[in-house]
Amino acid sequence: MAKAFFRLQKFLRRIQFLLFFLTAAYLMAGSLLLLQRTRLVIQQGSRGTPSNQDLLVPEEMGRVGILDPRTLQSPGPRLLVGMDALQEPALDQQHSPHWLLSRNSELRQLRRRWFHRFTSDQEPLQTAGFKVMKHTAEHKGTYMGCFTHDSRERTLKGAVFYDLRKMTVAHCQEACAERAYSYAGLAFGAECYCGNTLPAAAARPEECSSECRGEKGSVCGGVNRLSVYSLERLRAAARPRRNVIYRGCFRAPENLTDIFPASLMQPNLTVEMCSEFCSKKEFPLAVIRGQECHCGYPTRRFSLRQGADGLRCSGTRNASSAAGGQHCLVYQTPVQDTRCTDRKFLTTKSKVFVALSSFPGAGNTWARHLIEHATGYYTGSYYFDGALYNKGFKGEKDHWRSRRTICVKTHESGKTEIEMFDSAILLIRNPYKSLMAEFNRKYAGHLGYATDRNWKSKEWPDFVNSYASWWASHVLEWLKYGKRLLVVHYEELKQSLIPTLKEMVEFLNVTVTEDRLLCVENNRDGNFKRSGAKQKNFEPFTQEMKDLINRYILTVDEALRGRNFSGLPREYVPR
Repeated sequence: MAKAFFRLQKFLRRIQFLLFFLTAAYLMAGSLLLLQRTRLVIQQGSRGTPSNQDLLVPEEMGRVGILDPRTLQSPGPRLLVGMDALQEPALDQQHSPHWLLSRNSELRQLRRRWFHRFTSDQEPLQTAGFKVMKHTAEHKGTYMGCFTHDSRERTLKGAVFYDLRKMTVAHCQEACAERAYSYAGLAFGAECYCGNTLPAAAARPEECSSECRGEKGSVCGGVNRLSVYSLERLRAAARPRRNVIYRGCFRAPENLTDIFPASLMQPNLTVEMCSEFCSKKEFPLAVIRGQECHCGYPTRRFSLRQGADGLRCSGTRNASSAAGGQHCLVYQTPVQDTRCTDRKFLTTKSKVFVALSSFPGAGNTWARHLIEHATGYYTGSYYFDGALYNKGFKGEKDHWRSRRTICVKTHESGKTEIEMFDSAILLIRNPYKSLMAEFNRKYAGHLGYATDRNWKSKEWPDFVNSYASWWASHVLEWLKYGKRLLVVHYEELKQSLIPTLKEMVEFLNVTVTEDRLLCVENNRDGNFKRSGAKQKNFEPFTQEMKDLINRYILTVDEALRGRNFSGLPREYVPR
């Protein structure tokens, strides 16, 4: 019995030793494999490679999995092609569509990783019209109470603002007061409504219980409930956000009283008097003819598309000197045109999956603003940009494949990504403008500008050399793999907004009224337009950069004509 027990004990000791040895060998093999792969990546970054192979192959990046995201946010020479590529003898061959497609699949992978990190870390930006103010619990407006709110039939029919992260009572009051409104109302903790008429249907005080997103302890309405403030004291001290804008001299319609719903006859009428009257009536246009003041909207019968010679109208300060009868002076009041501000998700899933595709910096956000206001439906996004979501692009947070949005923003251009969509609006912008816009956005957000230090650093030439080819390959790949395309040039959309936007809306299979399109034109800029004054005459492109970009322009122009589309606008080529 003792011998049998001793043999069993000896056998178990051997098994223990064997298991320990196998475990140690397994761990050592794994460590050696990891070290070998790490060494491979380091060697690839340290040894010289041809310029079109400076980027890590996407498959290798996914396999190794140790690429530092900070490297993508501030790409150095190892990740972006050096400017010496501009002087390579085989430049002509590199500009072929085949080379562009293969090379830029790598760039696309890099930017996708950088984009997601950048948007998640980026601090949301201020909407135009909101000033940076200290959050205080003391509000200057007079609280009027809690009222019912219907987003489809609003009582406060003036301007609307969203800030889904930083809304405060003070922000809303200030924004409405600067636009000459008498009341400010807050709902859902993040939405601000302005108007000149106090809502009629009061609600119980406890129904306004939503805390302001940007101010703890303050109430910003509730679900379908408005916390309303009177702004009489605040309006008296508020400085207008912008002056009344002179729209021009126009031929007067035959019967102004039929076209405009509000009118005023006043001896010695001035622009200020007419603008104040129309602002109180909540109309965006003030029309002056002699001693007559008329208020209303741009309509089919008075579209403001064909202005008259300014000499036909005399005086912009004193309206009584304006030519009576045939022509009239038109001014834009601080009141927002709200006929096209209502938006919602599709009630049923869309049967056609539509992309709004563009190279970064080509005006995709602006196009989304126009489409949303023209159709009344939210647009989605392949990404998630918190700054856009916080300012009212609610489709940002919806899953991009939900089919609850009218179209989906994307900068992707791979075969797989393109073939997921049934059709696409392909938005193209002058590459010179696109590159500058994307560089500004990369370093200063949607509304800012890159600093002089950024422009003069090595990052700018590296950026141009890599992103210019991506601009070309983006168009080429959508032309090759896109199933049904509508090509829209940013410059044409800007110059002929109504006809081009109408074509886009028809492509999306949505019917809209002429008045709604005119409302979009009246609100054309949106909240993410950079001021063009700061860099109006700025020229950051060297001659080598221009030669490179011009080659890509010619390649894209030829490809568009080969697919029976109109070529690029003449202003693209060459500088």
